[in-house]
Amino acid sequence: MIGKLPENILDAVLETIPVELSILSADDKVLGWNKHNTRLFFRPEGALGRDVHDCHPFKSIDKVDQILAEMKAGTRDKATFWIDFRAQPEMPVRKVLIEFFALRDADGAYLGCMEVGQDITEHQTITGEKRLLDDK
Repeated sequence: MIGKLPENILDAVLETIPVELSILSADDKVLGWNKHNTRLFFRPEGALGRDVHDCHPFKSIDKVDQILAEMKAGTRDKATFWIDFRAQPEMPVRKVLIEFFALRDADGAYLGCMEVGQDITEHQTITGEKRLLDDK
């Protein structure tokens, strides 16, 4: 990033961006996440510092392990997938885009992973153009 953001501005940015972020350390521990109260994938505060295995469904752990191993080995920087997700039984199914990004220092050393989730249900209906301040 070019420039230094004051901590209160950075916090506001992280809570305002229209995605859910979860950050893992290089040893697969949960360091933090944004949008605590409005997350699709809710995590209790007790998850801080815990292993990533405690935050994903059992059926996906082997895939998460493979992605993280490839990121640590330097053979992968990103993994992208999408799922149909219902946060609560009474809620409608949403299309959720999930991406894992390797976090690396300036020399390319692995620092951890950022998991990004976004509800793209409404985005799937976009057609044509809508210009800035266009109320159509």
